[in-house]
Amino acid sequence: MTFLKRYSQSAVGLTFLIGAILLQVALICDGAMDLKLNSKAYLSLKSLLSADVAVATPLISMGAILGKVTYMQLVFMGIVELIMFTINKYIGEHLFMVVDAGGSMFVHVFGAYFGLAISFVFGMKEQPKEHELEGSSYQSDIFAMIGTVFLWLFWPSFNSVDLIGDDQQRAIINTLLSISASCVITFAVSAFVSKDNKFNMVHVQNSTLAGGVAIGTAAGMLNDQ
Repeated sequence: MTFLKRYSQSAVGLTFLIGAILLQVALICDGAMDLKLNSKAYLSLKSLLSADVAVATPLISMGAILGKVTYMQLVFMGIVELIMFTINKYIGEHLFMVVDAGGSMFVHVFGAYFGLAISFVFGMKEQPKEHELEGSSYQSDIFAMIGTVFLWLFWPSFNSVDLIGDDQQRAIINTLLSISASCVITFAVSAFVSKDNKFNMVHVQNSTLAGGVAIGTAAGMLNDQ
């Protein structure tokens, strides 16, 4: 959310703070789940990776309420969300046997709907309308694009890091092809719907990553057809 000219500093600073705090909370939640399943809670690179991925969930939700809440409310929201995330992931993986290597369902979809739910709880006094503070500036767009480029480059590793062997190789290939396609389509559609057929930087910052999110669940799967 750093493209918002009014809240770019909040987006960076609060992401830094909330990420550092909730990383530790995620380790505790993950350890509690390990205790339930294995009677032991290990602190390892795998548990750190799992906690890193889990923290992305409340950071996604933060985008729906940025500028409307205090940092303490964000911390509280994140703690509650991580508990719910852990329970939801347990139900999905161990009861319904769901496969979600890239976290498209457990992380991105869950985080998005949780953020919308929190936004709904806060409510709105009048009909939503565009506000000048929701726009972007040249500097904020450049800063946001740095993050987009990094995410675009590393998304294949996000979707494949938890896989091994051929599944990991397929995940890298499928993610790279999918995110490349979404990048090309984003530029094409942005030029088509924008004034004077110019690219819209906000479209590029967000939609170029859509392919990586969309393919996350099935990235490592083998298609026999």
